[in-house]
Amino acid sequence: MKIIEVTTPQLAREFIVFPVRLYKNEPAWIRPLDKDVENVFDPEQNKAFRHGQCIRWILTNDTGETIGRVAAFVNDKIVHKGNDQPTGGMGFFECINDRNAAFMLFDQCKTWLQSKGMEAMDGPINFGSRDRWWGLLIEGFDREPNYQCNYNFSYYKDFFEAYGFQVYFYQFTYARTVRGPLSPRLQEKADIARRDPNYDFRYLRKDEMEKLPEYLMTVYNRAWANRSENPELTMAQAKVIVKQMKPIMDRKLLYFGFYKGEPVSFFLSLPEINQIFKYVEGKLDWLGKLKFIWHTLRRTNKKAFGILFGVVPEHQGKGLDGAMIINARDVLQPDGRYVQYEMNWIGDFNPKMILVVEQVGADISKRHATYRKLFDETKPFKRAPILK
Repeated sequence: MKIIEVTTPQLAREFIVFPVRLYKNEPAWIRPLDKDVENVFDPEQNKAFRHGQCIRWILTNDTGETIGRVAAFVNDKIVHKGNDQPTGGMGFFECINDRNAAFMLFDQCKTWLQSKGMEAMDGPINFGSRDRWWGLLIEGFDREPNYQCNYNFSYYKDFFEAYGFQVYFYQFTYARTVRGPLSPRLQEKADIARRDPNYDFRYLRKDEMEKLPEYLMTVYNRAWANRSENPELTMAQAKVIVKQMKPIMDRKLLYFGFYKGEPVSFFLSLPEINQIFKYVEGKLDWLGKLKFIWHTLRRTNKKAFGILFGVVPEHQGKGLDGAMIINARDVLQPDGRYVQYEMNWIGDFNPKMILVVEQVGADISKRHATYRKLFDETKPFKRAPILK
């Protein structure tokens, strides 16, 4: 077997198409957009390169056939954040069912990361945001992956754990039908919040869509920034996020809570775009775009996907979560466009958010794991700290 660093367009292409061959008989797998994967490794597209570096390899057998791939990266912003040791990352791991091949890829990541001063590696993770390509699927193999979420073979878990990776945290994806009852507790919470005339709960009006980046940044930074390694969101970043969302955005999935006119909570969802991208075979060329438009107009997608949920600290415990969810129910159930609903993953380090989605009546549909490998295994292993 031979490890080859990806340094040419031909090797970069092989890095992209190897999973297409690997998963050709897996009905639940959805091919990611080629461009989405390529952008992770493009310094012009991925801002993580401003404070980090990455490398990727393919693994071939004795006949030159690709049998695996992997990437490793160091993000200087989170190397020490919340860690007892400098920690790098590995991801985009794909491999045939061969432990020796898998361990060769893991060893390559470990050696490179050690050369950069790292003493541990997390994986499989992304060189960038946690909401993309993060965690190893360990339950829910019969479910199609959501957009930019990892799907993998069940035997990968054995590879990671046999190599010495340990679970740093579990990631839960919750799902439910749009129709159906909600917890009475949510109605109680909503009633409490609605009794205060200073609160207003609704989806965004057309005339305030231009304020969405501001609303997003304000609530996110007060509710999530600097918690569990989440950096603050700048206005420029918020505008980019909204710009990326705009082609598929549905205002009836964008709920905010306002206090005296100021945004203090959000419950943001999007149409689950992988339900359309699965028809474009990884390419948004002219034909892929025509397919995208066709399925969008026909409303082929019946699933909504929750991307962000948060309440700023000073308004927590006042029923805002219930009020937003009840408001969404009152709009979405009669509308009938969406049948299924899934939330973006929630870490087991966030029990408060888990309680909220359980009150919504959602059940775990997929389980991922973020693993950590300590290079010095004599040192004590610590799980991700629980959010307070």
